[in-house]
Amino acid sequence: MVHSPATIPSFSDAVQFHGHTCPGLALGYRAALIALEEVRSVPSHDEELVAIVENDACGIDALQVVTGCTAGKGNLIFLDFGKHVYTLINRQNGSAVRVATRASFSTASLDPVFGDLRTMVMSGNATEEEKKQFEKHRDAICRAILTVPYQDIFSVRRVDVKVPVLARIYNSVPCDSCGEMVSEHRVVTDGGKTLCIPCSEKNE
Repeated sequence: MVHSPATIPSFSDAVQFHGHTCPGLALGYRAALIALEEVRSVPSHDEELVAIVENDACGIDALQVVTGCTAGKGNLIFLDFGKHVYTLINRQNGSAVRVATRASFSTASLDPVFGDLRTMVMSGNATEEEKKQFEKHRDAICRAILTVPYQDIFSVRRVDVKVPVLARIYNSVPCDSCGEMVSEHRVVTDGGKTLCIPCSEKNE
């Protein structure tokens, strides 16, 4: 271990940031811990790490809390692939790891009752007892995700990726159509006008 437990945010920290407990959050938290260990790093204070995520589900919030990679710092890169896959890159030593949820894993494999309880609760028709049972099963699944051998849930492999450049700061210019300011590297030139992307799409 290259970090002390005190330097790693807890799962409770991730829950507080996300707003609720759920298996997806636990998956992202566990994946982030594995990735940090594999690239031999502590959470990113600034841009020491880069995370590439391939979904926009609950686990991304846990990954942000654990790794310190955020969209605002430019070191959280979102790819809209709908895959529970997380790649973490250590700029300082060049190592990178890809953590992917195995096809054989599902919450049903941990608890076959949970799915029906979740459906009942989400429908809004659950009784108070059913809600309590849902929370009990949900918490048990989260504990399992956080404690079972990670090989049961994830495939983990080293990858060779190009380290993204550090985040850049761009000037902003006004859109000639709506007048709102837009980053210069996102403007579209159309008929001699400088447009933001939404306005350029209106002209198509």
